[in-house]
Amino acid sequence: MVKDLTEGSPRRVLWQFTIPMFVSVVFQQLYNIADSIIAGQFAGEDALAAVGASYPVTMIFMAIAVGSNIGCSVVISNLFGAKKYKEMKTAVYTTLVTAFVLSVVLTVAGLLGTGGLMAVIRTPENIFADGALYLGIYIGGFTFLFLYNVATGIFSALGDSRTPLYFLIGSSLSNIVLDYWFVTAFRMGVAGVAWATFLAQGVACVLAFLTLLYRLGKIKTEGRPPLFSGLMLKRVGRIAVPSILQQSFISVGNIFIQWRVNGFGSSVIAGYSAAIKLNTFTITSFTTLANGLSSFTAQNVGAGKCGRVKEGLRAGIRLAFLIAVPFAVTFFFFGSAMIRLFLPEDAGAGAALSTGAKFLRIVSPFYFVVSVKLMADGVLRGAGAMRQFMTATFTDLVLRVVLAFAFSAVPALGSTGIWLSWPVGWTTATVVSCVFYKSGKWIRGRV
Repeated sequence: MVKDLTEGSPRRVLWQFTIPMFVSVVFQQLYNIADSIIAGQFAGEDALAAVGASYPVTMIFMAIAVGSNIGCSVVISNLFGAKKYKEMKTAVYTTLVTAFVLSVVLTVAGLLGTGGLMAVIRTPENIFADGALYLGIYIGGFTFLFLYNVATGIFSALGDSRTPLYFLIGSSLSNIVLDYWFVTAFRMGVAGVAWATFLAQGVACVLAFLTLLYRLGKIKTEGRPPLFSGLMLKRVGRIAVPSILQQSFISVGNIFIQWRVNGFGSSVIAGYSAAIKLNTFTITSFTTLANGLSSFTAQNVGAGKCGRVKEGLRAGIRLAFLIAVPFAVTFFFFGSAMIRLFLPEDAGAGAALSTGAKFLRIVSPFYFVVSVKLMADGVLRGAGAMRQFMTATFTDLVLRVVLAFAFSAVPALGSTGIWLSWPVGWTTATVVSCVFYKSGKWIRGRV
């Protein structure tokens, strides 16, 4: 299942590698969406709003896990492409040890600050308790989430995108079944949704970790590799820390946006919660393809084959466009029907429905734009050009946050002004990413 991405047709190799990653994210997002659908349909609009209000906070923790995934994946891909297997194993072990320690520290800090975090984002009183309960259970399982994401990053670095898919299919299906069971049979409400995720993620983490250790044992090296190296941690950290900061700042930006959304009441929160889950499905799909392109880039840069990277980018953009079409068409023309999946049939669902549908109509045509940005970012990150990568990311983030507040302050726009900030931020940042890629400076990036 370990695959060399430096040989063969770049388009065929990249597509074969990234399509299983895309299928993985489909299942991952399905159970995230199922959380909200089951909460909204069977526990009510306030339960949907409670899960949605806590979502930006959970994404801060997720951002740290994803950033670590990206950082270790780039370095391990580079070492694997260069056939430095002993150093590669040291990078893997160092990353796992660091991830475990960091996850425990963050879990304790998160559990102590749950209520404060919910208060900071102006969570309405009628959904505060449920939102804090969901967040506390989620953070309690953060170690599982963190180690699972790091393990999948390592699998991807070794050219294996199928093993994480198998684990994720099992985790997603069990999560959905447990969601429904806990909420409908045991009447656990928001807590049932959170515990379902906790249990499913925990089992997937343990299985992925054991499989990874078995696979590493099959790769032969001269001598026993060190289990921890400060120098290797510094090397992984050079990519991981900017990636974590990038992911975290995006999540912090989303908290500011959630703070603004929360000022419009629980119905708008519920509609936004449903729409942002669907939008996240799309963006995460593109981001997953970009992560695959980063591994492809890192292996080929390590092997000194930068020409293949340019062919890989073109192939990545074509695949992203193919994926963007069904999302854009469905959300633009059938957005109301998609939002209705999340909402109970009651009088309060009207404002929530119109809010969510309007958000999707505004952002969905720009999926083709943001997909180009994320593919170019994948190359920059994979080549180790982190300064350019972070500049492009923060351009999008800062514009979206600033414009969300500025536009929504216009009385004629209200909450619609928040949604309008997405296309402007995406378009500007795409131009920045493409300029950095075209400059060719990424070829001199250090991994």
